[in-house]
Amino acid sequence: MQLRLKSCAAFLALYAMPGMAADTTATLGEVLVTAPQDVPLSSGSTTLSTAEIARKRARTSDTASLLVGIPGVSVYGAGGVSSLPVIRGLADDRLRTKVDGMDLVAACPNHMNSPLSSIDPTAVDRIQVYSGVTPVSVGGDSIGGSILVESAAPVFANPDQYLATGDAGTFYRSNGDSWGGNLSGTFATENLSFHYAGAYAQSDNYKAGGDFKDYNFTGRVGHTLPLDEVVSTAYEAINQSVRFAWKNDDNLLNFTYANQHIPYENYPNQRMDMTDNLSDQFNLAYTGNQGWATLKARAYYEHTQHEMDFGDDKRFWYGPGNPPSGSGGDAALNGTPCAPISGVSVIKGMMVGCAAGMPMATDGKNTGVTVSADIPLVKSDLLRVGVEYQNYRLDDWWDPSGAGMWPYVFWNINDGKRDRFAVFGEWEIRKNRWMHIVGLRFENVAMDADPVHRYNLDTYPTSGVGGLGNQTRDAALFNAQSREQTDNNWDFSWLARFTPDANQTYQMGLAQKTRSPNLYERYTWSTWQMAAFMNNFVGDGNGYVGNLDLQPEVAGILSLTADWHDANEAQWGITVTPYYTYVQDYIDAVQWTRHSMLPA
Repeated sequence: MQLRLKSCAAFLALYAMPGMAADTTATLGEVLVTAPQDVPLSSGSTTLSTAEIARKRARTSDTASLLVGIPGVSVYGAGGVSSLPVIRGLADDRLRTKVDGMDLVAACPNHMNSPLSSIDPTAVDRIQVYSGVTPVSVGGDSIGGSILVESAAPVFANPDQYLATGDAGTFYRSNGDSWGGNLSGTFATENLSFHYAGAYAQSDNYKAGGDFKDYNFTGRVGHTLPLDEVVSTAYEAINQSVRFAWKNDDNLLNFTYANQHIPYENYPNQRMDMTDNLSDQFNLAYTGNQGWATLKARAYYEHTQHEMDFGDDKRFWYGPGNPPSGSGGDAALNGTPCAPISGVSVIKGMMVGCAAGMPMATDGKNTGVTVSADIPLVKSDLLRVGVEYQNYRLDDWWDPSGAGMWPYVFWNINDGKRDRFAVFGEWEIRKNRWMHIVGLRFENVAMDADPVHRYNLDTYPTSGVGGLGNQTRDAALFNAQSREQTDNNWDFSWLARFTPDANQTYQMGLAQKTRSPNLYERYTWSTWQMAAFMNNFVGDGNGYVGNLDLQPEVAGILSLTADWHDANEAQWGITVTPYYTYVQDYIDAVQWTRHSMLPA
């Protein structure tokens, strides 16, 4: 720590001289106290500051793309505002993503409403990425790392004053005719603060560098798309939030309500498009210095209502290859909107024909509570302890849209439940040039789901056959099994940092990380090709069927980091981080065969 106190010391020396105290009056000028920011201890941690984020905002409306350029992090494209980050080859639910302290979950069989898509880039103030070995206090139910996104902290006025500030911005990007803007404002007193933020973004399909298709593609609305146009890349997104904050001495309480509406977001890597997405978030947080510890508590609730269907750019028929004549598919290929049909052709068990869309709906409710305490110990040591609870509920159903489907819905996941309870302890030790963080975390993950049924059926079968693609057989097999699963997961981590001088730092990390399957990995049940294709949460074009017997993924991680830099870490730096990750019971795709789900 550096103290700019030379002038202050000279003044105090003069003031203490005999005879001067009564005759001399002086005003002490501003004293600036500076200290280097403590770098988070993690094998590969990176923090994006407000200034760094501001430089990236103009070129994107996708918050995940702000991570581009961070070592070990990549982003793979999906929708225009919903790219998915990858840390050292691990992605999606293998990463823990928190937005303003909330553990968010994608409520979609294609993971279109990814956690980072819930906040507009213009509202992001700070991003912290932990790669690989992470402290147990910021990692749980994940094996690849953690991403912590924060909006700006509440601001307050000076005593006996009030504060009124505002901010506005707009953008236009020629590729895709993208445009939008953001508006925010704050009114605050010494103890109260009110903040509003809103953002809007939209884009048409964007263009490639040249013609990359060899045919004229005709969408369902009848317009022919140019050969250089990347279809299904248009989107529109609206984000708004209001925050009320109160502070008193060392206590801060703030409540935020956020609303997101995405009227449409098309996906070039999915068979489906997002046709509507509504999300409401309620976030109550407290931070206070209790003398013996800094106490942090948070309670949050998120409700997501999500809809999918074929967008205007998608061909509007079912089946491989070109639909046969007379199947109803010709009308779709010619650009004529489809109408409900009275019959379809069936080729090798596959429905081929025109139907009134393929509507899919999801309703997700995410409730969480976290409480933690940072307890100072002797000799600059710190003890962190905490508990977390998350209650997640998911309904995923598909309304009937054509012959063979009416009149009853297809239950993809019926009242899916995933409850997490976690407790952790972490000891931060500082001694001379060494710093250690040793932590242990336990999580209980309880999952369950209700019985399901196919299209055109209003009962939950436990035996029988019927329906396209053996839907009744698959539902009966699923319903007859015990669907309740409980995992008891243990994580531990040890991180050490050695700083021999101002120009070099060395870190080592060793950890065991555990992740339980998500609801789609465990509880999707239909082997019908069309239904399996609709469960494509990895965006690779394949269809997926869940597995009730999946075990948690357990990752062993070893990481080493050498960091050489100038004394102020401002001019140059070289960082090398070799790492090794071994995952036991990795949840991967295996080829499904007809006999794999049948009783022995």
